[in-house]
Amino acid sequence: MPTATIREAYVEASSFLGKLGVAEAASCVELLLQHLLGCTRTKLLFRFQEQFPVELAESWRQLVERKAAGEPVQYIIGEQDFYGLPFAVSPAVLIPRPETELLVEALLHEGTRLFPLGAPLLADVGTGSGVIPVTIAHARLAWRVAASDISAAALEMARVNAQRHGVAARVEWLEGDLLEPFIQRGIAPDILVSNPPYIPDGDLPALMPEVRLFEPHTALFGGVEGLDLYRRMISQLPQLPRIPTVVGFEVGIRQAEAVAAMLGAAADWDEIRFVPDLQGINRHVLAIRESSG
Repeated sequence: MPTATIREAYVEASSFLGKLGVAEAASCVELLLQHLLGCTRTKLLFRFQEQFPVELAESWRQLVERKAAGEPVQYIIGEQDFYGLPFAVSPAVLIPRPETELLVEALLHEGTRLFPLGAPLLADVGTGSGVIPVTIAHARLAWRVAASDISAAALEMARVNAQRHGVAARVEWLEGDLLEPFIQRGIAPDILVSNPPYIPDGDLPALMPEVRLFEPHTALFGGVEGLDLYRRMISQLPQLPRIPTVVGFEVGIRQAEAVAAMLGAAADWDEIRFVPDLQGINRHVLAIRESSG
């Protein structure tokens, strides 16, 4: 797509993608341009009147065509911000969602409240790109952090992110299915967190093409009701050396009550509460044992 200035490239690509029905086309184009030109958003705006680099014209065409084909912009540029930090992502891992930041915030709050003088051990189950353990290790220097995933490729991506943010030496990575790596090693987490696959299998046709065609299905689907992984993890809790002080789960729409009931039947908690997302949907379930902190 021949263009004279960077601004014209921005306008042309935004119009092209918008006509194809790409959501937030202008924002996507901004991110693609920042990636191509290696600059921040502020710097990009200052460069709008510059001539578009001729040597980058073919690369730019390819980036826009990938987006036009439905590929998530995060996979194209290889990055997604989370809790104020940039994280590397690839098709091997789920793209981090903003609502998960609320779960991190709740865990940081509860961990600080329940362990004011100590160094709790936080375990993240099904870590994916590692956003939860890396963010928490970055925010709480005294906390001990471990994370597991069944995917070796996901763990490698998580290690890259831990290295990027200077916490590689403080996070223990375990390969295995759900809580099994912790059970086998006799690890007793004080705080257990998981954002497991929770989309019901039957919802596949209704998903946006960006999700359905590009994100890893093993990180998306959780059985007929979307609850299979919660059932399995909660059934494994008694096999840990002790029940965690805090368990925090991200859940899908209309799943919070069912997951809370499973947790309530599995152990004696002082409190089970919901954390709503920005749309008011109960997106996280926290189970807390005050007396064990």
